[in-house]
Amino acid sequence: MKLKLEYSKTELISQLKNLSLVVIGTLILAFGCAIFVVPFNLVTGGVTGISIIITNAFKSVMEINIDIVIGVITWGLFFLGLLFLGWDFAIKTLASTIIYPPAISLFLKLVSPDVLGGVLDLTTSPHADIAIIISALFGGLCVGTGCAITFLGGGSTGGVDIIAFILCKFFKRWKSSTVIFLIDATTVILGLFVIKDLILTLLGVISAWIAATVIDRIFIGSGKAFTAQIVSDKYEEMNLAIREEVHRTTTMFVAYGGYSGKSKTVLSVTFTMRQYAVLMALIKRIDPTAFVSINRAHEINGEGFTFGEHS
Repeated sequence: MKLKLEYSKTELISQLKNLSLVVIGTLILAFGCAIFVVPFNLVTGGVTGISIIITNAFKSVMEINIDIVIGVITWGLFFLGLLFLGWDFAIKTLASTIIYPPAISLFLKLVSPDVLGGVLDLTTSPHADIAIIISALFGGLCVGTGCAITFLGGGSTGGVDIIAFILCKFFKRWKSSTVIFLIDATTVILGLFVIKDLILTLLGVISAWIAATVIDRIFIGSGKAFTAQIVSDKYEEMNLAIREEVHRTTTMFVAYGGYSGKSKTVLSVTFTMRQYAVLMALIKRIDPTAFVSINRAHEINGEGFTFGEHS
């Protein structure tokens, strides 16, 4: 009984740590979008980019608060993911879905000349010409840092990723990373036609590139993919689930325990950053007692991966 309690306490601490990372990451993401991205209409893709486009498209007809649009889209995508991808996927986006809309509403209120002496209102800064460039840089830095910390906590920011995962569920040959890129690229192009400012569009692209680079550096260092070694008695069920849910193939081999001398089947799977949370949730669901060892893969070539392109 004592061992059981110690195990439960360890598991609880681990869950609280992961939840803390998701909360901190989401708050950093919301801060970056509210302070740097939204005030200058920098369309970087994602839910915030789509919301900027919608508010600007209807600006001549009616004034719409962008935080309301962000909230509606965020919760709409969450329920869409719940409907098509199930609770296993939705649960890891739940914390960010709950926190992000009110957090960005709060931070947007700080972007005012009447709050904190206007220190966060960069649009009226006497250095306005530089402020927009600084906003693109720091906006990308905050967005990338927030997303990476959320991923480290085993969570997901959801957003347009949900649309990509749904499409990939029905079109098995499509890669989620490619679909996400196409959605973000389409968002940026739409932003150019709606806002009609090439400089803002290019700054949005730069900001998005910085965010992606920061995610790479924080979440996976210099590597572009992971390789997991999974030891579980439920290896057959796990192997099938990895193929169907993570969309990766596995290698299975027999190993012998150095202490027990018993043979065990080991699953080896290589996956990308975006598949990390999906794989971890899958393993926990099927076999919470599974032994998992994860290493950075610095060079992966072959089907499913292209040379030097693993994200």
